[in-house]
This record gives sequence, structure tokens and C-alpha cells, in this order.
Amino acid sequence: MVGKHPCPECGANLEWSPKAQSLQCPYCGTLVPWNDAQREELGSAVVEQDLMVALQNPEAGRGWGQQRREVQCQNCRAISVFVDGRTAQRCDFCGSPAIVAHEERNDAITPQSILPFKISDGQIRDRIRQWYGSRWFAPNKLKNAALTDTLKGLYLPYWTFDAHVQAVWQAEAGFYYYTTENYRDANGNSQTRQVRHVRWEYASGQLAHFFDDALVPGTVGVQPKLLRKIEPFPTTTDLQPYTPEFVRGWTVERYQVDLGQAAQINMQEMESTVEQLCASQVPGDTYRNLRVQCQYQGRTFKHTLMPVWLVGYTYGSKNYQIVANGYTGQIAGEQPYSWVKIMLAVVFALVIGVLLLTAVR
Repeated sequence: MVGKHPCPECGANLEWSPKAQSLQCPYCGTLVPWNDAQREELGSAVVEQDLMVALQNPEAGRGWGQQRREVQCQNCRAISVFVDGRTAQRCDFCGSPAIVAHEERNDAITPQSILPFKISDGQIRDRIRQWYGSRWFAPNKLKNAALTDTLKGLYLPYWTFDAHVQAVWQAEAGFYYYTTENYRDANGNSQTRQVRHVRWEYASGQLAHFFDDALVPGTVGVQPKLLRKIEPFPTTTDLQPYTPEFVRGWTVERYQVDLGQAAQINMQEMESTVEQLCASQVPGDTYRNLRVQCQYQGRTFKHTLMPVWLVGYTYGSKNYQIVANGYTGQIAGEQPYSWVKIMLAVVFALVIGVLLLTAVR
């Protein structure tokens, strides 16, 4: 693991500043640009790891190689990792005070890469306020509060997977054609109409596709459906080799979806994608009985950390989350609804509808 980068002014450990996009001393504020020489110190570029080798030799590449402290929330079960000696009074994911020390184990696969924060807390607070302002059916009390005081910057565990796939498919391709049909309407008058039919033909084909950095979250602290809405992260272009400077002063979640589970999730998602790609190749207007056979080669993975801003709050008796991509600024969230506003909107729409009908008559 790379050594520490001390502040040239006071000697404290430098931390990553998303606002300055450089290393910064948390005590005296000195900025130290993240330059090519420091990148070279970390070694070569981010490297893909062979998936089958890692699954067959599960003891390799484990242990973070640095002193850290872990705590686990007894409410949401998220495990937070601190590498700078900090302690936590509440869970950064759900706000619960029920956190206990978690045994530091060396069985976690070492993060090989990281996507540093690019959007600062000030920028994201403004975007979250705008997001709240656009929630028309949220209670007024929620909009006025804005709730950005609970904003937390987190590095979430992710797995990325690469694979080449060769697929062959067979299906029945359907082609629409129409005939004219005579019928009598309700008044007994003779009418004609077009009736659609399907002509079925055998079809087959092949597909070659490359999955590049397909993402599988390893987090249990943030809802997967919200994470999907703030993806993608630019993992194919902007990842950096992992170094503690990027995570000092931040909370890191330890993955609880392990490599084997993530690989299975990735396989299911790839199979679904391949089926959709093959379906798009079937000629005609519709299809049935699609059968796909796949061969996957060169499956590789990376364990990486992704930057996410999180707001967790309770409204009434329910917990809600708002998440933001710490690199692109994309926001997704949950909100309570004001049923009074919804009822008023329905009544207003009905009134407008009645007025329009009256005007037409």
C-alpha cells in the first residue's frame, strides 16, 4: 500500500478535496495538486482481475493493508470503515445511534481503484434544494426544511465486470398482414374492417458482444433502486488507483455483497441483456419461442469505490433517502406525499374538464 503524503507545511495527513480537486490539509488548508508523479508512485494503471482465478483462490488479494476501524449499524446492518481514526456517533446511512464495533478482518478484497469525489458538498446542497423545490406534491414542511444538514459523503463498494459473449439464437419471427372483413354494426348496416394476422417463419442468428465495466453494487446501506437511477459512473475512463488519501475524512462502506454473489448477479443481468439484444435481431414485427445459447469468455472484475452523497431523514414514521452521484451530480430520492395536495389537484383537473366540456357545448 502506498505511503502517506504529509502536508508540506504542518506534516498532517493530506485528504482529497472535491472542491479543489486536489489533496488538501484538513488543518492548515494547504493544497497539494494530485500530479502524475504521485500517480506513478501508486504503480501501473488500474488492472482487471481474472474472475475465475479469484473465485478459485479466495485468499488472494485480501486485507486493506492499513490500520482502520470498522463499526456496524444494528438497524440497517451497514459496515462503515474509517482509516483516519475517526469515530461515529450515528450511522451515516440511516441515522441510527445503534452502532457497535465490528471486528476488523482481513478477508475483505482490497479496493483496487477509486473514483474520487468531483462534486463538492456546497454544489450538491444547491442541487438537492432544487430537487426538493421540484417535488410539487411533497408536504410544504419538507420543502421548507430542505434537510441538507444531514448530508454525508460516502464511498460505496462496487464490483465491475467485463466479459466477451458469443451467442446463437433461434426464434419464430412474426410478420403482420391484414385482410378485409365484412360485418354489420349495431344498427344493422354493412361495414368493413381490417383484421390483423401473423405469418410465422423460422429465424436464427448470431451475436457477439462485449460487456465493459458492468456495475454491481456491494452496498447494503443505500437502496439499489436509487443507485441505479444515479448511475453510470465513468469507470472506463476516470478511475484512479486506490490510495488512502482519497478516503481520509470520508466514510467508506465495507461490501457485504461478496465477489461470488456479485458474479452471480452480473451473470443474470448479462443473460437478460443478451436475450434482449438477440430479440432485437429477430426480423419481422413480433416473435415467439426465442431460444438463446451463450458462451462467455474472459470474465474479469475490479473492486472499486464510488463517491455518493447521501441524505437520510425520517418524515412521520417512515425513513427516506436521497442520493447523489459524487462525480456527475445526478440525483435520485424518495419523498413523502401530501394527500391534501393530490386531492386538490384531482379536484382542479375535474373542474377544468367540466369547464372545457361546457365551453364546447
